[in-house]
Amino acid sequence: MRPVTTSTPTTPRKRNAGATTHTTAPRAWQRMLSGRRLDLLDPSALDVEIEDIAHGLARVARWNGQSRGAHIFSVAQHALLVECIARQREPNLDRRLRLAVLLHDAPEYVIGDMITPFKAVIGDSYRAVEARLHAAIRIRFGLPPELPREVHRLIKAADQAAAYLEATRLAGFDAAEAQRFFGRPPALAPSLERDYLTPWPANTVEARFLKRFRELAGE
Repeated sequence: MRPVTTSTPTTPRKRNAGATTHTTAPRAWQRMLSGRRLDLLDPSALDVEIEDIAHGLARVARWNGQSRGAHIFSVAQHALLVECIARQREPNLDRRLRLAVLLHDAPEYVIGDMITPFKAVIGDSYRAVEARLHAAIRIRFGLPPELPREVHRLIKAADQAAAYLEATRLAGFDAAEAQRFFGRPPALAPSLERDYLTPWPANTVEARFLKRFRELAGE
């Protein structure tokens, strides 16, 4: 097992003869249940574990939690839906690139799922952190830090298709409004739609995400 990273204690610095103060930088890492400490400013692939990703994404809500159902519609379930749609659109897509599709929102296990309007407000700062996390995650699982352009296009199209379905089935959008924001509705078999658009309990979606990851990773 790889060693868990630890932080270095900060040495007190004298303010005057009678008092001392600790000078510490703001904490920029998150401790995971695996024991890893992932630094958001300089993330290392060595501190990325798929179990942490699956656990976190299964508990992060899409649509800021404003969705129908007894359970949240999680980012992990969304990722499985996007990978399903991408597989239908490109049935010959390489297994490793399908893994990249499954992990397309993986940074959100650390930074959460910010709704698109808020991302627009924050701008480049959010995108820079997200890009660094993406690169570390992809490297950890043997993927290129930057994906081919055609894979980016496929992910974008499948993500928009999934968003249309989620918006109209779970988030209260009517069809015209959803089409304006997310494009034309995708064709998805009714059985798949019932399955992937019925919010699952966190432990169920975590297990299904891990199972699909292992299938695609060849584990």
